[in-house]
Amino acid sequence: MKLFACIKQVPGTETKIKINSDASDIDRQGIKWVMNPYDEFAVEEAVKIKSENAGSTLTVVTLGPKARTVDTLRTALAMGADDAIAIDAPENTDTLTTAKALAAAIKAEGEPAMVLTGKLAIDDNAAAVSQALAEFLGLPHATVVSTREVSGETTTVEREIEGGAKEVVALTGAAVIGANKGLNKPRYPNLPGIMKAKKKPLKEISLSDLGVEPAAKVVFTDYQLPPEKPPVKMIDGDAAAQSKTLVDLLRNEAKVL
Repeated sequence: MKLFACIKQVPGTETKIKINSDASDIDRQGIKWVMNPYDEFAVEEAVKIKSENAGSTLTVVTLGPKARTVDTLRTALAMGADDAIAIDAPENTDTLTTAKALAAAIKAEGEPAMVLTGKLAIDDNAAAVSQALAEFLGLPHATVVSTREVSGETTTVEREIEGGAKEVVALTGAAVIGANKGLNKPRYPNLPGIMKAKKKPLKEISLSDLGVEPAAKVVFTDYQLPPEKPPVKMIDGDAAAQSKTLVDLLRNEAKVL
């Protein structure tokens, strides 16, 4: 049983983001890169599926500049993956090219039994690669998945939809699942796992090796940081006076009433 987990390396949530001089991208100097948090749930769930099915193997795949993405692959290997594939690609590779390359790399390894991804990457919030990947692999898929149960050849998942509701989807056979927070609790790589990860196979390939052209359909320009938040305004007085002042501020200053 061949399992795959697709992961992305993103700036850590504590990283101070800066825009480069021509506003064409973020300044990537000094950024601390980490595994996309939602992809941690995907790797953890893939490790669980592997443990539930004796003889299964788990391959983690990522796309990006190989000089730095290898570190994140080693983290996934330390969590329990068996081997890894680093697809060397430019920083600005769009979601369509990414999905094509991931699909090509997976197909080259053999028929997948299950492919797991995060529901989205926290840097671009595109939430598009999982669905496109399923299309290129010709597999059914479900994303924003928070629970998973297996009965025979059927995987039943519960996914969050708009309005706080939940949807139950039954997937037969191989499928692509986009993991959401709550699906599991990702493990921290321990020292033995980290040491073993250094010896596990890690294959480095390029887009050209996969026959994929890096032709972006979507290009982002004019990057801007969000505006600075206005200073907090403290309201004095008793509860009645505070309420009156608050309503006045919301109506006449914030203009939300």
